[in-house]
Amino acid sequence: MTLRSGGSRASVTLEARTADTRTVTNRAARESSSGTGPGRPAVHSLAGRAAGLVGFAIYALVLTASAATLYAAEGLRIVPLVRDDSVLVSFELTDGYTEAVRDAVKSGLKTTFTYTVELRQDVPAWVDRTIATSIVTISVQYDNLTRRATLVRTVDAHVDSTETTEDDAVIRQWMTRFQKMPLFRTAELEQNREYYVRVGATARPTNGSMLWPWGSGISGITKFTFLR
Repeated sequence: MTLRSGGSRASVTLEARTADTRTVTNRAARESSSGTGPGRPAVHSLAGRAAGLVGFAIYALVLTASAATLYAAEGLRIVPLVRDDSVLVSFELTDGYTEAVRDAVKSGLKTTFTYTVELRQDVPAWVDRTIATSIVTISVQYDNLTRRATLVRTVDAHVDSTETTEDDAVIRQWMTRFQKMPLFRTAELEQNREYYVRVGATARPTNGSMLWPWGSGISGITKFTFLR
């Protein structure tokens, strides 16, 4: 009896497995004919999903890089202009003269903005070459007795101009805006080559965020092509 019972159970189990196998086989055939089964169409589907994920990752990377560039452009506006034998550089530190900076200046604390301006050559698949560098420094010293500020601008350690004023708008313009400064010569530039001007700005003193809302500084670039 036990043997027949076991044989009966084995028979039922075998029939069940056979039915399951037929069901799986029929399902696979239907999915294969409809293009959604585990055959070659599934491979194409998997490849499509992988390509989509890679494309999304690249898009996210480009979007991040674009955001960083946009942030630099918003902080510094740079316009290079080739005229005769010079590269004229205009740049503006937007929102650089903050209320915190103004209060520090009016307290009598000597405040200095330093701009490092670099002319570089764009070298594909290699390190970009620095053609020339110029340092522009603006210092302001406010006298609480006369209520006037003395402004001094130096270019490469040489005094370029000075002014005394009690107008806060003049102080702001001196500290943050520069128009067509002849900082570089075109003698070392090659025709039909791409270059760019990079401007980095820092401030002294650097006591926390009181003077410099951008931390250790800010920088931006603008490209141009030298044509002759």
